[in-house]
Formats: sequence, structure tokens, C-alpha cells
Amino acid sequence: MIEPLKRPGDMAMVPTALKRPRMELVAAAQSQQLVATGHPRTSSMQAPIMLMSGHEGEVYCCKFHPNGAVLASSGFDRLILLWNVYGDCENYATLKGHSGAVMELHYNTDGSLLFSASTDKTVGVWDSETGERVKRLKGHTSFVNTCYPARRGPQLVCTGSDDGTIKLWDIRKKGAIHTFQNTYQVLAVTFNDTSDQILSGGIDNDIKVWDLRQNKLIYNMHGHGDSVTGLSLSSEGSYLLSNSMDNTVRIWDVRPFAPKERCVKIFQGNVHNFEKNLLRCSWSTDGSKVAAGSADRFVYIWDTTSRRILYKLPGHAGSVNEVVFHPEEPIGERQNRNRNQTQEKVTHLFFSVSLQCCLAPVINVCTWVKSNKVCVCVCVWVCVGRGLPVSQALVKTKLVFFTYFF
Repeated sequence: MIEPLKRPGDMAMVPTALKRPRMELVAAAQSQQLVATGHPRTSSMQAPIMLMSGHEGEVYCCKFHPNGAVLASSGFDRLILLWNVYGDCENYATLKGHSGAVMELHYNTDGSLLFSASTDKTVGVWDSETGERVKRLKGHTSFVNTCYPARRGPQLVCTGSDDGTIKLWDIRKKGAIHTFQNTYQVLAVTFNDTSDQILSGGIDNDIKVWDLRQNKLIYNMHGHGDSVTGLSLSSEGSYLLSNSMDNTVRIWDVRPFAPKERCVKIFQGNVHNFEKNLLRCSWSTDGSKVAAGSADRFVYIWDTTSRRILYKLPGHAGSVNEVVFHPEEPIGERQNRNRNQTQEKVTHLFFSVSLQCCLAPVINVCTWVKSNKVCVCVCVWVCVGRGLPVSQALVKTKLVFFTYFF
């Protein structure tokens, strides 16, 4: 079910700015024409920061459409909101159908379908054009924490649940076509690049690889010391990124015939806390950077080669659950002058969702940090934890587009 919205007051989308923007229009002395001053903007965004308001509960997940024009977000309020990335970033549609919190969202490769994993024990398959739910995958006996569609071939989707199973689905068929039994709850799943293996992570700390041709577990990847909450496959399919409650983010070599020790990089800085949220992780499109959610209210971005923290971005007042990179849009620009006065430009738009469990008014503040090098939107979040009735807390959640200038 899709509900077109006409931007009521409590769901308005406004560019937020307290200080003078870095790009201004000023009148030329002679021609009186408006000309741009300051750093030139390279994106098509209406403003450097766009703050989106509309969810009635905390936001657990968000994903860009492959074409980069639409953002889907969802969470505790059971609604999937679709937002325009450009212009006023309006919430133009609401997808209804789940009776439980939505834990993860994914578009398929061409963006025609949107998949949603929910605590109502089902996975929804939505037509991204019409907003209609075209399929409801039922079979799990507890919360579905994660889902992931195959990159190529038949439209398969894998799911992981608190019932300790990983299920493989063909959306053309009624039920699951295969079930892998895990010992403990499964928190994150993904396919490999050729979609003939499923990689899963859960509360047993290991990342497991299941072969779809042999229908069995073929190997484990050991290294994490606590639950694995997020998995993300690199664009070329050779490496797997994982986020864990042991406060590390790791890169694993998942190519065939790789050495026995498959963990090739360890990143540190982000943290998990007592809230035990399912914090996700992601790759930049070119694979040069990785990002992860963190419970300390910062967005962490690392360089994949040097493993150093490139950016630790403040602004949120609660745990950051997911960070995703835009597939193509150059939003921010870094101008790094060395002794030879050369410039390095790195451009990214990313989107983060955050929550904080407290009972206080919602406050939004836009501010400039580090001598106008980074623009962040500071939000105080009022939400409830997973499973807590909305009636027991004041609930208001904000979504923030970050544009960061290097």
C-alpha cells in the first residue's frame, strides 16, 4: 500500500542552516548579475544539509535506490518511507504492510524491487515503482533480522532470523526453497558475488559460509570476539566487510582458494554498547573507504588501504545504526593542499540514521565544525528501544543527510 503525501507540517523537509552557507550568490559590481562565491558545490543537492522528518519511531535502516534518486528508510514504526534525494527531499510515499519493526532494507540490482525484513517474522517484497507489496515471504518462526537479494541470476533472497535459521527464497515460488540450520540467532546475511554462497553472522561470533550447490556449511571465518551485527560485500565481490560487538570492523578475503587466514584488515574506533543495536557497515562505491555505525554517536569512515580513520563525524545524539554511501553523486569536496599546492578531491554523499533512548524534546541544530571543514546536523533523538510500546515514550525521529567538505 502506498500513500502519496503532501508534506504536512510535522513531516516538512527543510534545509537547516544557522551560519552563512559556504556558497553564496552576490551581485557583481558592474553587471549586477548573481554570481557564486566560496567553494563551488559539485552536487545537485538543494542545500549542503537536508534534514528529513517523518518517522514515528527510531530508524533502523536506510538504502539508496541504485539510480541514486530515491532513499528508502524504515524502523520501529513499521513504515517504509520513500524520499526524493534531490529538490526538497520530500517524503513522497509511505509503504504499509508490516506489523512489526523493520530491521533491514535492500533494493535488488536494477532497483525494481525493495526487500524488507521485519520482526513480524516475514519478509516483504515491494514494487519500488507502485509501492505495492507483491510478495510476503513467510516461514520464519521468530524475528527476521536481515535479508539480502542476489546480485545476478534468478531473483533469490536470503534471510536470517532469531529462530536460528538462514532461509533461501525464490520469489517466484511460495515457500523457502532451502533452510540452513544455525545453532544460534542470525543477525546478518549476504550473498557472495556469484550468488552460489550465503555468508552469515550472528551471536556465535563466527562468519559462516554456506554452499547452495552442496546445501551445507563449507567453512567458518574466526576472528570476531562478539556478535556480528553487519555484513557487506564489496562491489567486485572479493572482500567482505563485517561489524561486530567486539568493537572492530574487519575485511575478509572471500575469494575461492584464498589463504586459510582470511581476515586481511582490522579497523578500530567505532563502539557498541549496552543497547546491543544491530549496527551495520558499508563500502564506498569504489571500495576505497568503509563506514560503520557506532554507539558513541559518531560516524566512522576509514581508508581501506591504510586502515586509518579518515573522518570521525560528530552530530548525532544517539547510536548511529547505519551509514550508506550514495552510488554516484559527488556531494562533498576535499581540498587538501600539500607543499606543492596540489589538490586532492574526494567526493561522497552518505546517509546515516541514529537513535537515542531518552525522554526529552527533539532539538535540531546545524553547525559548522573544524573551521568550516565539516558541516553536520546535530539532533537530539527521542525514541524507544526495540520492542518497547510507543505509548511508553515520546517518540520523534529525524533523518539527516550529511554533506561533508574535505
